[in-house]
Amino acid sequence: MAFRFLIIISFLSFGISFSQSQDSIIDGKPLVKKIIEVKTDSSSIKNLNDHELSSQFDDKWFEELYSNTLFDTIYKSVTELNFEDVDYPELSTDTLKARLKQLDAKTPFNVAYNPSLENVIKSYLKNRRNSLQNLMTLSAFYFPMFERELDNQNIPLEIKYLAIVESALKPRAKSRVGATGLWQFMFATGKMYGLDVSSYVDERSDPIKSTVAASKYLAKLYEIFGDWDLALAAYNSGPGNVTKAIRRSGGYQNYWNIRHNLPRETAGYLPAFLATMYIFEYAEEHGFKKIKPEIAHFETDTIRVKQMITLDQVSEITGTSIEELQFLNPSYKLDIIPHIKGENYALRLPKIAIGTFVNNEEKIYAYAKEEFDKREKPLPQFFNANDKITYRVKSGDYLGKISRIYGVRVSDIKRWNGLRSNDLKIGQRLTIYPKNPQVAFTPQSKTVKTNQPKPITGDVITYVVENGDSLWSISQKFPGVSVQNIKDWNGISGSKLKPGMKLKISKG
Repeated sequence: MAFRFLIIISFLSFGISFSQSQDSIIDGKPLVKKIIEVKTDSSSIKNLNDHELSSQFDDKWFEELYSNTLFDTIYKSVTELNFEDVDYPELSTDTLKARLKQLDAKTPFNVAYNPSLENVIKSYLKNRRNSLQNLMTLSAFYFPMFERELDNQNIPLEIKYLAIVESALKPRAKSRVGATGLWQFMFATGKMYGLDVSSYVDERSDPIKSTVAASKYLAKLYEIFGDWDLALAAYNSGPGNVTKAIRRSGGYQNYWNIRHNLPRETAGYLPAFLATMYIFEYAEEHGFKKIKPEIAHFETDTIRVKQMITLDQVSEITGTSIEELQFLNPSYKLDIIPHIKGENYALRLPKIAIGTFVNNEEKIYAYAKEEFDKREKPLPQFFNANDKITYRVKSGDYLGKISRIYGVRVSDIKRWNGLRSNDLKIGQRLTIYPKNPQVAFTPQSKTVKTNQPKPITGDVITYVVENGDSLWSISQKFPGVSVQNIKDWNGISGSKLKPGMKLKISKG
């Protein structure tokens, strides 16, 4: 019997999203609980073919990606779900019944109409329209990779909607009890399914690896319960809580009959999943738009790293924004990709940047090593303890935005403040050592003083930025000129360039 097959497997004592102690019994059996100055052979990279700068997310999109607001909203909506009547005349009961019947016919889930589910669907359509539209846009990036891994494990493809309920498609989402990632694995369960969690890496946030782990875990749960509704309930609160609910209900094995005996969080879990699945499947009928994501998964590729490197350094070298790199590489907690014997850590890049990186790997790693060697000092040379400022985080802030304000790196801000993730709280105070101490935030005007160009000597020429240029590629065209020189002479704090921009360059 499926119920007995995995009785001795210890992972059953762990819930994914909400860890619960369990001592349940099944059939009398217990459940056991680009931009650098490369000094070595620099002449060989003077004519690098750099890529055209990829499209940049706007500030609102950055804020949406790197804040936990959407995840918090989803989490609250599930844990505090109520089934009160909702007035939403745009969707009639008869129409909903017909559509749910169609869904039921093509999915392995029990998508039967009931008034409670109707109220959840109408509540979502009425009160969460903007959030759902944002999720649909994000899903265009994540769903293709989810579907591939789910199919490999012979899991229903509709399970992809579970990641929305679990994490709002936030790779670094973290619940109150420590469940992390798109599929909200607890630490122990993640380790049990081969997800590496260390000071540098948290593979619970890796979209592909965590999906493989979630697929395997769900397959085991389905093997036990023989019902996908119950498997999802067990995924959320642990198998023990589901078997307790079955017993307390008098032996019922239909989710809706045992729901009142489940933990509060799980009681709203399956309705939230089914409501999400319905809205996504009938998105067009409800007026949602199919918006192309800023970057599609098939437009990216991976490179196995051969030496420790930071996302900041990759950003400088390739011209890819730090936010885009963080989005594509969410499992690196400190924005540092380590190189450890026996581990294969990969860097995901837009395909258009892959060639530049691969063709210049030795020089790139030489630069990265030189950078790390400099960081052995307590503070970089251009910092002075007297120049430090205290920045107070406000609404809409994220590390990439703050780093650009002061011309520093995200990894530096993390290091100075002992941050282990990108999460910030409004009112939080950050210590920052700006490259230009004159740069200061003025709360009254809410403006930022731009970096002032430093004096330039010698013969000065004007360089006009072309498509595909980066600070690194430009610096290689002028012997003795570094990226920092170009930044200083032109008052540039970040690495973003636009075609047509005019730069002053000293020829010495």
